[in-house]
Order: sequence, then structure tokens, then C-alpha cells
Amino acid sequence: MKAEDIKSVYFVGAGGIGMSALERYFLSVGKAVAGYDRTPCALTEALRKEGVDIHYEDSTELIPEVCLDKNHTLVVYTPAIPSDHTELAYFRSNGFTIKKRAEVLGTLTQAMRGLCVAGTHGKTSTSAMTAHLLHQSIGCNAFLGGITKNYGTNYLLSQESPYVVIEADEFDRSFHHLRPYATVITATDADHLDIYGTEEAYLESFRHYTSLIQPGGALVVHRGLAMKESLQPGVRRYDYARHEGDFHAENIRIGGGRIVFDLVSPFENIKDVELGVPVSINIDNGIAAMALAQIAGVPAEDIRRAMLSFGGVDRRFDFHIKTDRCVLLSDYAHHPEEIKQSILSVREVFAGRKVSAVFQPHLYSRTRDFYKEFAEALSLLDEVVLLDIYPARELPLPGVTSQLIYDELRPDMKKRMAHLEDLQALAENEDFDVLIVLGAGDADNRVPAMAEVLRKKYGLENKINH
Repeated sequence: MKAEDIKSVYFVGAGGIGMSALERYFLSVGKAVAGYDRTPCALTEALRKEGVDIHYEDSTELIPEVCLDKNHTLVVYTPAIPSDHTELAYFRSNGFTIKKRAEVLGTLTQAMRGLCVAGTHGKTSTSAMTAHLLHQSIGCNAFLGGITKNYGTNYLLSQESPYVVIEADEFDRSFHHLRPYATVITATDADHLDIYGTEEAYLESFRHYTSLIQPGGALVVHRGLAMKESLQPGVRRYDYARHEGDFHAENIRIGGGRIVFDLVSPFENIKDVELGVPVSINIDNGIAAMALAQIAGVPAEDIRRAMLSFGGVDRRFDFHIKTDRCVLLSDYAHHPEEIKQSILSVREVFAGRKVSAVFQPHLYSRTRDFYKEFAEALSLLDEVVLLDIYPARELPLPGVTSQLIYDELRPDMKKRMAHLEDLQALAENEDFDVLIVLGAGDADNRVPAMAEVLRKKYGLENKINH
């Protein structure tokens, strides 16, 4: 189907964060947009108000008439949708044009200059930061995996800019549909082994991804990764890390709730870069984002100004309370290495304070594959509260519970098991100094109520005192 033939777009899994960015894009170019999702949420309600016709029952009778013309309707779905989904089966059996979300994004990277961010962790913050750097200077389009605090959306539109910033997702090898002009790879710690089977297959997927970079483009890869590369002729290669690499930081100053450093770059060094979200993992993320921005031609002064004004992403080091008496933040970290980096970042910024966490494991398969690694990362805390596993797309696996992690935790640390509904009482009855709510499940939904309890208990008038 040619782009000019598309009059309506139907999304199966319309409430996904990545899908919502595409829905907003098609709305902005005048298409009729509709779709199905399993349950309503704040995002689906926002999309409905913006003009997306969403329903929550898997029924072909609820598909709007405007989306029943196979010659003019594009159907987009996510890999998380089960193969026996009634509506998806209807579209398949009736000859509709059906594409994965990643295929649609791939088309956009061929039509524009794609600045993509891939990696096991760090890609949402890094891609959002990259989009902010470009948006505040030369402009860009962006399809992100999280809601940016600066713009209240995961989608940015610029009719004039040739650049599109995309979070490149390795789940189900989705990023193989992209054709980046330039890409960052932040990390390749094995994940999604329910899809890949082995770490070797996971790493091979990243190798193949590097072969898709357009000639004349660039790869910016974090130093020390296990992956191999396969670059086309004419693709520039750079590496980065906090203290070494083509792009790195010097003169790092951490203290008083601020992080400032100098960027060393093959393009142009930038002095006194201050992070708008001052957690130490954002030094690495910021270096990567600034590298992509410089490749796209963003001037140094614009980069310095935009780095300070970057407000972060919902659920990524999301501070709800930040005072000398109590700190409460939530973070989407759900992979062992990601959790380790999150905890170390918080410990560095809040040195000398007691750091506790509530952790909700995400997926039975991930818990089965990495429970020892989860326990090792969580043992860096002073105290941990383990919740039940959030199943997401999976059915329970025999013998796989949060107890597997609990039994491997450091013996001398304070630890307990709890349920989601216990969190408010926990905030009321326990004394916390720095508390992180970790995970990609629904525990984050309880954080606002916990924040209200803590503010009242400790007499904190403001959410955040800088």
C-alpha cells in the first residue's frame, strides 16, 4: 500500500507507549485513527480525547466503518498481541495491509534521517534527551518510549526537519526494520531470552542491527560491550564512556544535587555541561545524546543550554519527593544491570544516606533467567521490599516467584516480601530516607499515594526542594 492510499490506520494494541506515538503521528497528518486495547488507562483516555477511536473488547463489530476498507486502511500491531486475537485474525483473513509497529517506523527512517538509540537499558532516557537537544535547536521528529516531562508527550513533529529520533527496540528483533542514519548502542546485557534463547543470539541481533546503518552515517557504541559490529563501507564509528572514548566526560563535579562536567568530543568540546536530571547514569546517557546531536549539527551552546533544561522522562529517575528529610523516586529499571546502575547512581548522588527500594519483578521468564543477578544488584541496597512478579504478557511458570530472588539476597540486609496493596501502609509505618520504586510493572501507579503519605507524615509542603 502506498502512503497516499492510506486514509485510516487501525492499531491492535493501541495503548502501548510506542504505538501511541504513531497514532499521534497519523492524526497529525490527517488520517482517521482507531484501535483496540485490553484495558483503559491514562494514556488511552488521553488518546481518545485527541481523536483516536479506542475500544476495549476484542470484537470485529466494534471496528469503526472507516477502518473496514482494506484498500485504504493500514493495520498496525505489536508483537505482544496473541496470534489468536479475533480482530487481527479478521484483518489477516480479509487481505488488509498489516504491519508491525517497527515496520512503520522503519519506513520513516528510510524517508528521513533516523537518529536511533538501541540497547538493553538507557535507550528511553537517551533518545528523549537527544530529541530535546534537537527540538531546542534545529528541530526534529521523535517517536519515543516514554512521556517526556518537557513536552508531556512521546511524540514530536517538525515539518521542516529531516531528522527523526527513534527508540530502537530489540524485543522480537523489531529494530531490524530500521535503517538508521546514526545510532547509539548503550548496552548489550542479555535480555528477552524468551525470544532469543541464548546470549549469543541476542548479541548477533545487535551485530545485524549495525549492518543496517546507512552509508555515510555513524555508529556510536558504548565501550566494553560484548557485541561485534558489521558496518557498511562509509559508516563512521565512534565509541563513548564516562571516562574514556571518542566522546567522554572530564572534570566531573557531583554535589549539592547537581552534576556538571566537560564533554570531550571529536567534533567540539563543550565545557560546564550540567544535567537537568542529576543522576550519575545520565552522564553516560548525556554523552551519547550529545554525540548524536553533534552528528546532526546542533551547535555547542544549544547543547549546553538544552542539557540543563531537560526535565527527564516519566518513570525514569522520576523524583516525587526530593528533600533533606526524605527522597522518593520511581525508576523503570527491570533488568539486573539496569537496576545495578540505578542503585549506584542514587547512592552516588545521595552519598551517606540510607537507600531502600521496592522492586516488582517483570515477567516470569526474566525472573527465572536472572534471579541470581537480580539478587546481586538488589544487595547493593540497605533495604529491599520484594513484590509479586508482574506477569505482563506471560502465564505463570511453575516454581517461579519472587521468593527465588529473596533467597539469594545478602543475608545481613533488611528484606521482606509484600503485595502491591501493602505499599501505602508501608509508607505510613516505616521510616524511609531514600526510597526507590523499581520495575516496569504497575507498582508505579501506587507511587503518588505513597508520596502523599510521606509528605503528610514528615510535614513536607513541597514535592521537590532543589
